[in-house]
Amino acid sequence: MLEKFLVGTYTKKTSDGVYEMAIDTDKEQLTAPNLVARADSPTYLALSAAHKLYAVDKNAAEGIGGTTAFDLTKSPAEILNHVFSKGSSPAYVAVDEKRQLVYEGNYHTATVKSFAIQADGSLALADVITHQGAVGPAPEQTDGPHVHYTDLTPDNRLIVCDLGMDQVTIYDVSDDGKLSLVSTYQTEPGFGPRHVAFNTQKNLCYLVGELSSEIATLKYDPTTGTLTHLQTLKTIPADWTEHNGAAAIRLTADGQFVYVSNRGFNTLAVFAVQEDGTLALRQQISTEGDFPRDFALDATQQFAVVVNQNTDNATLYRRNATTGQLTLLQKNVTVPEGVCVVFE
Repeated sequence: MLEKFLVGTYTKKTSDGVYEMAIDTDKEQLTAPNLVARADSPTYLALSAAHKLYAVDKNAAEGIGGTTAFDLTKSPAEILNHVFSKGSSPAYVAVDEKRQLVYEGNYHTATVKSFAIQADGSLALADVITHQGAVGPAPEQTDGPHVHYTDLTPDNRLIVCDLGMDQVTIYDVSDDGKLSLVSTYQTEPGFGPRHVAFNTQKNLCYLVGELSSEIATLKYDPTTGTLTHLQTLKTIPADWTEHNGAAAIRLTADGQFVYVSNRGFNTLAVFAVQEDGTLALRQQISTEGDFPRDFALDATQQFAVVVNQNTDNATLYRRNATTGQLTLLQKNVTVPEGVCVVFE
């Protein structure tokens, strides 16, 4: 059986855009990457149920960036439209199937945007919010707010991570994509909120701090749309003194294990979810490469795939459903400048 997935990339060296790969579950191996959509540094991807691809993209010559809509039912993928604006390209894009919206978070321009999905899958701007305010103490924060994540809560609000402001904000979203602020959660200074994962069974939110290399367990109150701190743990050993940036986070479908990638320490950290929803570290396993920005679990939850940006390789693991621990199956599979992994 082949389980297909897409890989978003930078295109600074040899990559040409978005690639498709697969796990051969019988051989327990990865297939070679195949280019399916040309784009300029499509570093984050979102796939709709209609098989439309929404990819971070830019036109460097014109100094504009944004999101490009592709029709993946065509081969090669057909461009439906670009929704670009002045400045650098975004850091995150997500699909809202219920309201037929797409959300975009821009690290450089500190904007949160919503787009309406048109009948053909193309996008039209619905709303935009620009973050302003005090920033954290870390060097990466001093130049202003940095929106790094825009995706849905379990009750279909929009949750936004601002790495620069050390804030997580939650918005209500109207059917036509208008955003209205519900709550703001302030992390510890220098935490650098990057990505979240929700445990719907326990009304919890797991928040990754890129700059602090930490993961926070937060209680989510769906009635008020607010977050309350419960626990913070390191994603790396206490004696690690070189640079590290915590990056992607994934929660298993059964809500029992959380995985976080570490860029610098170059591992996947495996946490077990305790009865009260707090976390306990169970494993640190090498990603067999440098700078693992993203990884993903397959639909069966038996495998995990990580891409290492700086060493141009992907790594495949088998996952133990009982212990949550990972076992290396394959490494050194060439993937140019891999950044994002999205299973189809």
